[in-house]
Amino acid sequence: MFTSRKPGQDDAWEGVVTDKSRGMTDGANMYHHVELRLTDGGSVKVRIGRRLWKDVAVGDRLVKRPGAEPVKA
Repeated sequence: MFTSRKPGQDDAWEGVVTDKSRGMTDGANMYHHVELRLTDGGSVKVRIGRRLWKDVAVGDRLVKRPGAEPVKA
C-alpha cells in the first residue's frame, strides 16, 4: 500500500520549505513534493503542482487554507 501525500480539500497548514524533490514513483507520472517545517514544530512531506514546485525554493513559506490550493506566502 502507499501513502497519498496530496493535501486534502479540508486540510490547513503553514510552514517553511526545507526540501524539494520529484520522482516518477508509479513509473508513468512525475510527482513534485516539498518537505515543510510546520509552524507548530512538526514536519510533513506534501505533493504540490509543478508550477508551484518550480516557483518555490528552500526557505520559502507555503500556506494551505481549507478549500484552497497551497500558495507561496
